[in-house]
Order: sequence, then structure tokens, then C-alpha cells
Amino acid sequence: MNHLGTSVDKASLRPLNHRGDTGGRLRVRVVTEPEWGALRMKFQNLFRPIKLRDLELKNRVVFPAMATNLIADGGYVTDKLIDYHVARAEGGNGLNITEAASVHTPSAPRNFLNISDDKFLPGLKKFTDAIHAAGGKACVQLWQGGIVVAGGDPDAMIIVPSDTPAGEHVIPGASKEVIKDVVRAFGEAARRAVEAGFDCVEFHAAHGYSPHSFLSAAINKRDDEYGGSLENRARYSIECIKAIRENIPEGMPILMRIVAHDDYLEGGLTIEDIIEFCKMAKEAGVDVLDVSRGNAHSAGVKFEVPSIDIPRGFNVENAARIRKETGMITIAVGRINDPRQADDIIASDKADMVVMGRAQIADPEFCNKASSGDEDDIIRCIACNQGCVDRYTNKAEFPHLSCLRNPAVGREKECSLVPAREPKRVLIAGGGLGGMEAAITLKKRGHEPILCEKSSELGGQFLLAGLAPRKQEMREAAVSRAEQTYRAGVDVRLNTPVNSKVIEEISPDAVIIATGAEAARFDIPGIDRPNVCNAYDILSDRVRPSGDVIVVGGGLVGLEVAEYLAERKNNVTVIEALEGIGRDLGMFRKICVMESLYCYNIATMDQSKCVEITDNGLVIEKDGELQELKCDYVVIAIGAKPNDYGEIKSYCENRRIPFYIIGDAAKPRRAIDAIAEAAEVARKI
Repeated sequence: MNHLGTSVDKASLRPLNHRGDTGGRLRVRVVTEPEWGALRMKFQNLFRPIKLRDLELKNRVVFPAMATNLIADGGYVTDKLIDYHVARAEGGNGLNITEAASVHTPSAPRNFLNISDDKFLPGLKKFTDAIHAAGGKACVQLWQGGIVVAGGDPDAMIIVPSDTPAGEHVIPGASKEVIKDVVRAFGEAARRAVEAGFDCVEFHAAHGYSPHSFLSAAINKRDDEYGGSLENRARYSIECIKAIRENIPEGMPILMRIVAHDDYLEGGLTIEDIIEFCKMAKEAGVDVLDVSRGNAHSAGVKFEVPSIDIPRGFNVENAARIRKETGMITIAVGRINDPRQADDIIASDKADMVVMGRAQIADPEFCNKASSGDEDDIIRCIACNQGCVDRYTNKAEFPHLSCLRNPAVGREKECSLVPAREPKRVLIAGGGLGGMEAAITLKKRGHEPILCEKSSELGGQFLLAGLAPRKQEMREAAVSRAEQTYRAGVDVRLNTPVNSKVIEEISPDAVIIATGAEAARFDIPGIDRPNVCNAYDILSDRVRPSGDVIVVGGGLVGLEVAEYLAERKNNVTVIEALEGIGRDLGMFRKICVMESLYCYNIATMDQSKCVEITDNGLVIEKDGELQELKCDYVVIAIGAKPNDYGEIKSYCENRRIPFYIIGDAAKPRRAIDAIAEAAEVARKI
């Protein structure tokens, strides 16, 4: 049902494809005027304007502060940072918030955005001018990082409320003089925000940064006027807020990012504490509450960039309660990646606005597509964390923030699509995410892609990955991308493995080999016993073990299979040859997965070499001794190897047809690599 109370068949509003071995024919039904009127009314709550003091926003969608590593050394704005934000403003976003901007020079990490000195004003002004020219509004997040600064710049001052152990050293609690200096710095930063042309400011009082650390009794152990009671612990933040308010116009709103409560911190903040603090902040001048979760002091950090393991909208009810009990304009945060979900949050009075950060990283046109009724064409964030967290924290290998679903992140201008000067027929072997990315990109550029998939459906390994615990969104993403491939007009040929005959019939100008990988064979005695299978057999439900099961391989796939089996009431043990379990998991996903292993009582053994599979179980070598672990089934999850594409390669080489090998066909890795390589190849053909 739509908002007018009439039923609209979404499938009838776009071309339909009768799927067959050689693609499909399109059937289009004309949309009537009443239906089109109903379609335009979709998500009317989400795209309704809102006024914050004198600032009017065109909709309720916020692109939040997220670290990008697109900052120039020393804290300066770069053109890449501007391009990244402008793409989302042009995409229809209501309010863009910069990533954390340091307000205090002595404690400002060199690789963080900086607003602690007038020398940063020209770059910040260029930023706001670009956002305004794109039709958006700009907010700067004012930040003092507390203990988190320690990991960003060893030369930066660390400001904490109380003496804090840090390895062999102790970081002393901040003196009153330092506190006063930081308060003044927040005020001066607010003045600069006005000069730079920002429409509003956000005070960051969450995630373990210094305002949060002072506020939480789990961290703040002071016995002066900045410690003890909630009122005293809030004093530092309230002084900062007052300094900000004194340095900005009356009509300029202040947002404040808070946590709903402290996670995993004994004696930490309760939601009742937060509500009382927000009432104090309201009196001091805060207008809008940006309700997040997480802290850098515990496993609660997983909520700062929640992975696919954490339910969508997990923090909305907290925002709703805080909104109700404070009477303040409130922004809901936490795995909101769908326009209907976002619209429902606002329609049900749980929040006034919503943060949609990674949703717009994955698709900069998210808002435009949703507001125009093209929500089926949205490329949705699946909270895989592969690009937004895992790559960002691996700065030695990856220079900046990225995204599995959008390889153009941080390179918006250089990755803009250029029409092909000479359209070519391009054969793509393999219909996984990489193959589909290549096909859609080529089609948009004016080429003629022909996508051949040996199975009966598009999606590849992502379809299988989506069967693992808590990963249904990955399967949905694969299905959605397949539908987008058909709607783009790509010639799709299912049940068509690519061989010499197929290549000869198609006669392509170029070939992209995206044939993927298969389970690697584990060559040890007993591997061919009937009670031995691989991880793919389990997830595809071809084999259903029961009883005591040993999973060989403690990486991502092995742990997911172990959970899958444990959910089905099996007793599961994971064996890993190297040191450590889950080494290929990103930091936040690893927290979630390891917690699940604990809840399911899944045993793990690392540094254990598999020697032989016997009638009774598995023989391993650990600490120089042989042990036999009894079990009913052994599941092999040691990785993958590329599928054989020798015939394709030979044919292309012999006939001098240019060919490109991408994704797992080149080397088994993650989907983010396959999509990035597909996008690159499709842009240069």
C-alpha cells in the first residue's frame, strides 16, 4: 500500500524480463496518472522539509560524520573530500556533516580534519561553497578526541578525565587549565564555523571522546567539580556547549551526537543518565540530538559502525525514548539503509530525522532515487564493513575509505563514467557481482555487454554467502543487482558456460573473465570418506551433517559454517592450522562473530595441523603431539581456488582478443576486490 491508501504493483512500473538461456524480451505496461501520483507520494515523511531554528532543510536525511582519510596532512580540506560530499548533496541529501574536525590545536591529530586555527578557513569555505552550490546544507562536527587521539597521532596531546593506563605508561587526567583551554577552543572553532559558511554545528559528545569520557562514571574518576555526580561529570560538556552557543548566531542550530547508553562498561551511562544530560544540554543551547551507540573503551565499539551481524535499526527505540522524554528534535542512527524503513521511523514518531551514512556511501543517488520512486534501483549498503572500516583501518594498503558496492568512493570525479568513443561487443564470462558490475558499467557507457552465466541465476558466490547466519542482506543484494542488470538492458544468457564455441558465436571485441572460484581441495589421507564435505555443500544445503562436527579452517567461511551448523543443534569444533581464529575478519565483525561462537559453545583450536581423517574422526598435531578428535562429520573450509578458464584464455590469446581477468578468477579474495576490478576494467575498455 502507498501513502494514498491505494495498491501499486511495483513490478508493473518497470520493464519486466522473461528470463531464458539467451537473455529476455521486455514487456512494459503504461503507468496511469493516478498510479504515478501515488508513486510520487512515496516516502513523504522522509522527504518533508524540517526547520531547525532559522535553518530549513529540504528533507529529513542526514549524511553523518564518518572518517574518510581524504584529509591532507595537517588537517586541511582536499578536493577529493569536497567531491565526495558534493556527490551526496547532488544526490539529494538534506544535511552533510563533515567528519570530526579538531577544535584544539595541541590535541589535533595530523590526519584529522582541523578547525582549530584560522589557517584552515579557506579550505573549509571552499567546502561549504561547494555543498551550497550542489543544493545542500553543511554542518561541521566539532571534536576533541580524548583517548582515541592516541591511535591517530603520537605527537598529539591526549585529554582524559582521570589517570588512564596506556601500556607501560599512565596518561594523567586533564588539569583544570587544560579543560578551560579546550572549552575556549570549542568556542573559537564555532566562530570559525560561522566564518566558513557552515549552516550549523555538531558537538560530538559520544564514542569515548573527551566529552563522553568526562560524562561516564565508568571512565571519569575525578573528585573535583568535573567528577562525581552526573551534574559535575556533565560540566565539561555543558561549558563547551555554552562556549559554542556564545560564538554563533542565535538562529544557527547546534546538534549534539550522544550515545544512548554505555555498552560493555560497568557502572557506565544509563539511558536515564543520557536523558538528564540532554535536558541540561538543551538549557545550554543544544537543539538537536543525534543518537548513536558505542565507545572506544570496550567491545561496544562494534555499534559505532555496526556490521551486518547487528539488526537494522537496532538503536531506533532508544532514540524514540530520548525524544519523548526530552521533547527535543531527534535523529535516529544505526543500520538505516532503506527508504521505507527510514520513512516509517519518522511516520511512527520515533525520530524527526534519520542518519543514512553508509547507505549514501554505497549509493550517492540514494535520496534522488527514493524520492522519485526509483527505490528498486538503489544500491543498498549491506553493512559488510569491508570498505568503510576494514579498508580505512588498513591504511598501509588502502589510501582511503571505500565501499564494496561502490568502488568510486573517494574518487568521485576520476570515476565518472565517460561514453565510449567506439562501442564494442564485450563478452563477460561469469554472472557474479563482478560480472554484473562490469556489464552494467559497460552498458551505461554505450558498449554492448553480453553476460554469460553457467548456472540458472545471476549472483554467484554472494547468493551462497547470503545463506550464512545473519547475512540475508547479502543474498538480497545479489538478487537486487541481478534485477538491475536486466533493467539496464544487458543481454544476459543463463545456463551458458563460456567455451570456444560460445566465444566464436558471439565474436566479441573483448572478453572479461569473471568465472569465480570453487572450494579448494584439502589433500590429506581420508579426504574422500563419505562423511567429509566442504563449506559450500553445507551452505547450499546439499549435505546436512548431524552430531559432532569438526570444521577445518578458522577463517571467515569456516566460522560462518560453524555457526550455521551450531544453529542446527550440532556440536561443533573449529580447527585452524595457524595462530588465531578469524584473522581475515574485520575488527567490528570479528567482535560479533566471536560473541556468537561463545553463545553457541563452539570450541576452537588454533595452531593445530590436520594429519588424517579416520573412521572415528580427525587426527591433528598440536604442540608436537598427535591427538584424535572423535566426530561424525568433517567439513573443509580452507579457502578457494580459481575455476578453470584455460579454454577461454587460450582462445582469446590465439585470436588476439583482448581479455581481462577479474575477481576470484584472478585470485580468491573478497567481493570488494571483484567489484573494484570490474569497475576499473569496464571504465577503460
